[in-house]
Amino acid sequence: MSGSEQRAMPRGRLRHNEPMAKHTSWRIGGPAERYYEPADLPDLCAFLSALPLGEPLLWMGVGSNLLVRDGGIRGTVLATSRALTRLAHVAPGQVDSGAGVACARIARFCQSEGLGGAEFLAGIPGTLGGALAMNAGAFGGETWDIVERVGTVNRSGEILQRHVREFQVGYRNVQVPLGEWFLGARLRVLPGEDPADVRARTRAMLAERSARQPLGAPSCGSVFRNPPGHYAAQLIEACGLKGLCVGKARVSKVHANFIVNEGGATASDVETLIGRVAAKVRERHGVGLELEVRVVGDPPMPSPTEAGT
Repeated sequence: MSGSEQRAMPRGRLRHNEPMAKHTSWRIGGPAERYYEPADLPDLCAFLSALPLGEPLLWMGVGSNLLVRDGGIRGTVLATSRALTRLAHVAPGQVDSGAGVACARIARFCQSEGLGGAEFLAGIPGTLGGALAMNAGAFGGETWDIVERVGTVNRSGEILQRHVREFQVGYRNVQVPLGEWFLGARLRVLPGEDPADVRARTRAMLAERSARQPLGAPSCGSVFRNPPGHYAAQLIEACGLKGLCVGKARVSKVHANFIVNEGGATASDVETLIGRVAAKVRERHGVGLELEVRVVGDPPMPSPTEAGT
């Protein structure tokens, strides 16, 4: 083996045929061909640079906004939540956070530092990387409202620094340069706040969330984006779809824009239920619902009996 190949050897954890149900908040998903958890940022960059150019690559945090189909994922899943964990108050009103840091942890950190403006992050279930990729929001705040600049990495393992002006950001949508992924961001927050005041605002938001969302069952959060001028949950509820089931997947009786796994649901159950909900809303209201959740992977292989019919 050459010296360059030795330098490229991964130091993180590589697993083969890893069940993705272990890594998604829905507790659903077929196996990934390869599942890699980098040891740190240098290891992540080395791993990326060593991947064949044609290798399919799925970048993920904690799988909170991901539906992995039952047939699993071809190629490599790159799970960064244990590698990109830097979190620091670097200057008055400025916080640096790695993409692998949970949004709720950022909110707690800002609270402890007497920094306001990031309380809404407590209501976002995933990591900062996922929040950056989709401009996640909660309680009227959106991730990119407080972003000053971001770090990204490309397929060659090259690290880049980009200003917020280089991105087109919309509602639950961010145009990322092709072949780049988020490493972290510098966040703009409000210095000099009383930690007790920040804590009180955060607790009020979380109490509202607990009252309105089914937090006790596996879900992905909101399944559909809110269409212009409407709330997806209200449209779904008006169709009488709360409680609708396919297999072990059910439209939540607490919040109609949540689909919960009641134990043993498959991705096919969820996808079928998503289709039925969207079709009913279009039929009754004339509104097309767009997915907020990201659907990835392959459908299950047909059984020998099905394949022969």
